[in-house]
Amino acid sequence: MKTTRLFSTLFLLSLLSAFAVAGASGRDNDEQNKENQMQSAQTKLLYMGQASVRFTTPEGKVIYVDPFAGDGYAPAADLILVTHGHFDHNDVDKIKNRNPDCQTITWKEALKGGKLQSFKFGYVDVEAVEAGYNKNHNVKECVGYILTFSDGVKVYLSGDTSKTKQMPFLAEKKIDYAFYCCDGTYNMDLDEAAECAKIVGAKHNIPYHVGGKRGPTAFDRQRAEKFNAPNRLIVDAGEEIELTK
Repeated sequence: MKTTRLFSTLFLLSLLSAFAVAGASGRDNDEQNKENQMQSAQTKLLYMGQASVRFTTPEGKVIYVDPFAGDGYAPAADLILVTHGHFDHNDVDKIKNRNPDCQTITWKEALKGGKLQSFKFGYVDVEAVEAGYNKNHNVKECVGYILTFSDGVKVYLSGDTSKTKQMPFLAEKKIDYAFYCCDGTYNMDLDEAAECAKIVGAKHNIPYHVGGKRGPTAFDRQRAEKFNAPNRLIVDAGEEIELTK
């Protein structure tokens, strides 16, 4: 009788141990699957027109830069970046849907104490860089941004600017995608923007803030096609692309 009870107890313990191992294995597999999915995901970029860009990170975080143009503001924001205070870069009220921990960084935070700042969020590193150097944009009140995503992709957004003193040093950062304003009225023109692209040396050079009527996108495709930079990449307003190293 005692032997039977002992056998039953041992059998029950072995079953419980097997279930525990299976449960742990299942959790490990779930975590591995999530990690694999994140590794296979890529940063996505939606260009909405003018200087308005939306990024979706491999983790599913949503970042808006210079909200103004387009209609891609439905996804809840995790981070909002603003290069300067002009109305066509700073319409943050368009972003109605924001996650509880959403943060907004403007040129004021990015130039705190008169020095260019950097910010780390886990899913993206944000580095403020120089912008301005023309009669319409004061270097003390404007910034550009370099975003480094968790998948290693680096993106430079010039904001409104002319050629800056810092650009030769940006080449050391090995940028994958670089956006250059080139409207030729409020900022540098196409030739100067192309010169800047050669200095920075990104893998892909994208024209934005290229003029056009103040409409939903404020994007002039014909002017963009005159951007004579190496490795030029034209992204139409409303177009979404996946970013790769």
